[in-house]
Amino acid sequence: MTTTYHLNVNELSVELLNSIKAAFKDKTIDITVSEAIDETDYLLSSEANKKMLEESMQQLKDGKGITFTTEELQQKYGA
Repeated sequence: MTTTYHLNVNELSVELLNSIKAAFKDKTIDITVSEAIDETDYLLSSEANKKMLEESMQQLKDGKGITFTTEELQQKYGA
């Protein structure tokens, strides 16, 4: 089983540790701590990505976006 927790360091608590202990009862686990990357900042860090995202957002504003229902997406992509 794999579980990922995304939280602010100020949210760390004994209760969180106890819930991890309960979820992985008597198992050996690995804990890796890393600073979360802001996905928007990451995507905008490259000029090519920034340009593509801005063009996509403009297409949506211009009414040129394509909309799907959840069911249509699942049928088309099997997700």
